[in-house]
Amino acid sequence: MVRQAVVGDKGLVVGHAGFHGPPDEVGMVEIGYSVAPDFRRQGYARLALIELLRRAAAETAVTTVRATISPDNVASLATISGLGFVEVGEQWDEEDGRELVFEAPARRVPPA
Repeated sequence: MVRQAVVGDKGLVVGHAGFHGPPDEVGMVEIGYSVAPDFRRQGYARLALIELLRRAAAETAVTTVRATISPDNVASLATISGLGFVEVGEQWDEEDGRELVFEAPARRVPPA
């Protein structure tokens, strides 16, 4: 469920974003996003995140949006800042190691 993050009328691909799967039994979906190194620090991750939040809000089955982020990923922590995410715990990911777990209500659509 990942889509390319495309900008401009020439279809420049700057990264990807999407959902890890459908809502679980309590309505939670987990999001993921990545921006290619050449396009970082230009606001693309935040725009992708806002679009994911808008899509989640449009689905009646979704109640909560989750993001898991390495505590060392300062850029991604800054990206979710101010968008209603609250740290709810941490987990160990076999691939990525320690991750902080953040959740936000699905019906809160942030401004662009």
